[in-house]
Amino acid sequence: MTHYILQTIAFQLLFLVVYDLFLKKETFFNVNRAYLLLTPVLSLVIPFIQISAIRESIPEQYMMQLPAVVIGEASMETTAWSSLLRWQSLWILGALLSVSFFGYKLFRIYKLKRTGSISKFQKFSIVVLPGTTAAFSFFRNIFLGADLSEAQQQSILLHEKVHVSEKHTWDLLFFEVLRVLFWFNPLVYLYQKRMTTLQEYIADRHVAAQKTTADYYQDLLSQVFQTEKISFINTFFNRSLIKNRIFMLQKSNSRKIFQLKYLLLVPVVFGMLLYTSCVDESTAQNTEAEMAEAEKTEVMQRIVDLSEAIMKKGNLTPEEDKALTFLATPAEPGDKIYTSVDEYLQDSKDVPFAVIDKVPLFPGCEGLSKEDAKKCTTQGISNHVSKNFNTKLAKQLGLSGKQRVVAQFKITKQGTISKVNARAGYPELEEEAVRVIKSLPKMIPGESKGKKVGVIYSIPILFKVSE
Repeated sequence: MTHYILQTIAFQLLFLVVYDLFLKKETFFNVNRAYLLLTPVLSLVIPFIQISAIRESIPEQYMMQLPAVVIGEASMETTAWSSLLRWQSLWILGALLSVSFFGYKLFRIYKLKRTGSISKFQKFSIVVLPGTTAAFSFFRNIFLGADLSEAQQQSILLHEKVHVSEKHTWDLLFFEVLRVLFWFNPLVYLYQKRMTTLQEYIADRHVAAQKTTADYYQDLLSQVFQTEKISFINTFFNRSLIKNRIFMLQKSNSRKIFQLKYLLLVPVVFGMLLYTSCVDESTAQNTEAEMAEAEKTEVMQRIVDLSEAIMKKGNLTPEEDKALTFLATPAEPGDKIYTSVDEYLQDSKDVPFAVIDKVPLFPGCEGLSKEDAKKCTTQGISNHVSKNFNTKLAKQLGLSGKQRVVAQFKITKQGTISKVNARAGYPELEEEAVRVIKSLPKMIPGESKGKKVGVIYSIPILFKVSE
C-alpha cells in the first residue's frame, strides 16, 4: 500500500509539472479542464495496470524477484494486523476530519442562503446577501452582496452564469472528494487550486466576448470584493488571481499547432506503464538485493577495465596484482585457475537464476519442465531456510515486529553453494542467514547454451516476531 501511495503521488507530481510547464498558459481551456480532471484519476489507476507485452520486452533478469521466505508465521498475523490497524486508524481519523470540515463549509453556504433574499432569474437562483460585497456561485445559486452597485452586479452575474452553465461546481466537488480520501496528499490541493484558476479564465473569456475588454478590466479592478474562503465555490474576485486573469484576457488565442503539446502525455503515460509493468510492491521493497548485485557488477567492470593493464608487459601495480590473484584463486575445490581476465569472462560468466536455460535443481526436482523446476527449486530452498533458521535469535536479541534479511549466493558449476552474503539490521541475523544458506544441499548445476554455469540466486527472508 505504501508503494502504491508513493506511485500515485509521483505520477500526480509529474502530471502537474507537465501542466505548469507546457499547458497552463495556453487558451485551450476546455482541454486543460479535461486534463486536470483526468490525470489525477489516471495516477490512481495506472499503478494497477501491468501490460504483459512491456514486461516480456524487458530482459527478465531486471525484474525477476523471488518470493520472500517468512520466518515465524505464527506471530506474523498479529504483527501485520496490528500495523494495518494503526495505519487504518490514522487514515480514518484524517478522513473524518476532512469530512467534518467539508460539512462545515456546506453549512456556511446553507447559512448564507438562509440569511439572503432569494429570487429566480432564468434558470438560476440569485441570493442577495445583506451588508456585504461578496460574490460567488454554488451549483445554480448565484450569491451577490447587497452593497455591490447595480453595474457591478450585472457584470458579476454574467461571470457567475458561466460557472453555473459550465457546471464548474462539480469539478471542485470532485477534488473535495479526493481531499477527503487522500487528505495526506498535498498535490490534490494543488490540483484544486489550478482548476479554480482555470475556471476563472473560462468565465472571463466568455464575458469578455460579450463586453469590451477595457470595460471588463475596469470591472475587475474597480473594487476588491469580499470573498468567502470556501474551496468549492466559484468566487468572482480573488485578489491573488486578478493579475493572472488580466494576463489571460490579454493573451491571444493559442495557435492550433500548440495542441501538439498534449502529445507529451503519450511518453509520460508510457513511462508510467513501463514502470508499473516491470515493478510491483514486492520488488520495490527489496532494493537491498539489487544494491548487492550492483556492487558485484561494479567489481566485475573494474576487473574488465584492468584487463589490458594486467596483460601488458612490465611490472604490475599492486591493484593489478591483486586482480590477478583473485582470478587465480579457485572459489571451490576443483574450480579452474584463470591466468587472464579475458579467459575468466569467456569461461566463467555467472548467469542470473531468472534467465538460465536450464535451472539449477534442488534435490528431488529432476524431470520437471523449466517453469515447474524453477518453482520446485525455489520452494525447496525456501523450505530449507524456513526449517533451519534459528528463531530463538528473536528472544536473544530482543527483537519485535518485522526484520528483513536479504541473502545472496552462487550455485557453482559443480552444484555447490559459494559466495554467500547477507544484509540485515543485525549482524547476528546476517550470520544466521549465511549459516543456513551454506547448509543447503548440493544442487544439480544449471546450464546455459549447453554449458554448465554458475548461477546467482537472491532471496529475501522476512523474520517476523510478535511484540
